[in-house]
Amino acid sequence: MTTITLIGKDGCHLCDVAAGVIDHVIAELPEAAADRIDVVEASIDADPALYEAWWEKIPVILIDGRLHAQWRVAPERLRDALLDAAKKVDA
Repeated sequence: MTTITLIGKDGCHLCDVAAGVIDHVIAELPEAAADRIDVVEASIDADPALYEAWWEKIPVILIDGRLHAQWRVAPERLRDALLDAAKKVDA
């Protein structure tokens, strides 16, 4: 499984946009790849450690715990990263 973590907070417009981009990219992936992606949302409001680390950079996208993007997410770059992660799982 590949895990995408979206770190944001309620009322964050860019976080809503990032969530939409993630959903759209996953929907357009081949089914075999999309089925192996788990999306987790985490709020900086609920976790002081996340707040301390990311408050000025949200939305933050992590792929398998590694920073992929902050503030804005490019659909093409996310798609490529997810396809690369799927290839590593298959190897």
